[in-house]
Amino acid sequence: ETPLTAEDLVKIEAEMKKIVKEALPITRFTKSREEAIAYFKEKEEPYKVELIEDLPEDAEISFYQQGEFVDLCAGPHLMSTKPIKAFKLTSLAGAYWRGSEKNKMLTRIYGTSFTKKADLEEYLNRMEEAKKRDHRKLGKELGLFMMREEGPGFPFFLPKGMVLKNTLLDYWREIHKKAGYVEISTPIMLSRHLWETSGHWDHYKDGMFVLGDEETDKEVFALRPMTCPFQYYVYKAEQHSYRDLPLRYGETSTLFRNEDSGEMHGLTRVRQFTISEGHLIVRPDQMVKEFKDCIALAQYCLQVLGVEEDVTYHLSKWDPNNREKYIGDAEVWNQTEAHIRQMLEELNIPFTEDVGEAAFYGPKIDIQAKNVYGKEDTMITIQLDCAIAENFDMYYIDQNGDK
Repeated sequence: ETPLTAEDLVKIEAEMKKIVKEALPITRFTKSREEAIAYFKEKEEPYKVELIEDLPEDAEISFYQQGEFVDLCAGPHLMSTKPIKAFKLTSLAGAYWRGSEKNKMLTRIYGTSFTKKADLEEYLNRMEEAKKRDHRKLGKELGLFMMREEGPGFPFFLPKGMVLKNTLLDYWREIHKKAGYVEISTPIMLSRHLWETSGHWDHYKDGMFVLGDEETDKEVFALRPMTCPFQYYVYKAEQHSYRDLPLRYGETSTLFRNEDSGEMHGLTRVRQFTISEGHLIVRPDQMVKEFKDCIALAQYCLQVLGVEEDVTYHLSKWDPNNREKYIGDAEVWNQTEAHIRQMLEELNIPFTEDVGEAAFYGPKIDIQAKNVYGKEDTMITIQLDCAIAENFDMYYIDQNGDK
């Protein structure tokens, strides 16, 4: 009935310290699914009931108890509360139940814990320093951009912010022209038919802003979350021969993605944003060189920005156990991933492999950098798409005059 405030965190911490001193043993026990549901219904814990109902029928449900407190958890836990010496509750925020704005807004308390007090103090000092360099704080202080509650995730760029943005755009044009790209501009939305052809309608629809009623309207449009199919239409506008390739299209695309409100963060995760998107149409024998050139261009930009030492490379792969998430043949996926792996090894770039992180139409390299809080953000993505081109009937005329 009384909403929590930041001032309450101090009181909660004091209670936590009392519990730690009690050195309560933490014990695990299990119940069947039916018993667990009945238990939490009696305790009037609807969220726990919902979680359990989503588990398989034969699932064994584990509980942990310390003193009079019992909770649902997969574990594992400490043996007792005694070793918990260094902890701090850091903040609280609203969070929709299970990340959906259709559900109730709950309150989430954030905290951290370390084995030594010195480690905790070092972490808290580092976080305080990070807050000073948080781009949300700097953006406001320097008059670069702002947000409004009328449009969460839709940034307003102010006059000084536009100076920065246009400087970046001028730089983008300069380096892409040198790299052999031609600049194009495509619409911000097209009809449902396009997205069905590309596969986005079946695999990415929840991430798009759809305009029109699917049941009653003759024409239904969607704002673009990426420009791949749009740039493919530019290629298809005329017939090309093998001599025309590679073709390198570049565009500074304003994109729209229907992100969950709980996932948005400053300018790093928004619903409207502008990025540099290039699509290279290549013959199979050109693929390795062009892909390596994309990596080189990315590395050059990172070097200019002074962050090339701080990035990590990830080969984002498909998950063959979750087949419905992807389009294309398994053999093509495995061959394409093998190509990317070989190229990274030839370039002596250390990388990790992340299963299930590929786009639905192809594997990719994600180049990530740590932000001021130590969390990795994806800065650059280089994808190898061997599926959508076929969906759009893209072809060239080879030296034998064949498609």
